[in-house]
Amino acid sequence: MMDGALNIREVTLEDAERLAEIYSHYVLNTAVSFEYEAPTAEEFRQRILHTKEKYPYLVCEKDGVVVGYTYASAYSVRDAYSWTATTSIYVDKDCRRQGIGSALYKELEERLRKQGIVNLLAGTAFCDEEDEFLTHDSFNYHSRMGYTKVAHMKGIGKKFGRWYDLVWMQKVLQEG
Repeated sequence: MMDGALNIREVTLEDAERLAEIYSHYVLNTAVSFEYEAPTAEEFRQRILHTKEKYPYLVCEKDGVVVGYTYASAYSVRDAYSWTATTSIYVDKDCRRQGIGSALYKELEERLRKQGIVNLLAGTAFCDEEDEFLTHDSFNYHSRMGYTKVAHMKGIGKKFGRWYDLVWMQKVLQEG
């Protein structure tokens, strides 16, 4: 899929190093991810292989450089949840607000729809007052993409010596 200078494609194992680079910023400098240590490229390769067993894993290239990625995963291993998936998305810190996230999610949603997925869930870190480690950008982005807040868990993750909330957001992709 081409959208101007953006190219959305399936991830390859060769993308792992670049994805680890993009994600490491969020792990090391923000509370967007509740991981403390950035995964290595090899760990990313394993994550890619595991995800692609059942779900789409997409990257966005701009001028031939990977600038973002998105993937879906199981909400739960229980069979009754098979029509619900969680989504994750990360865009290079220097490439935000250029339509990359929207293009990635649009393609991911189309593929999940064809796969029979009915509901999408996204967990977003949240704090009442923004700080140097967390803004409301993820929450606002998901709201713009049609997700609605369905749960708010207070003080569920601790990072940088502070407690952060987790807001679950849901998007009904299609009728079940």
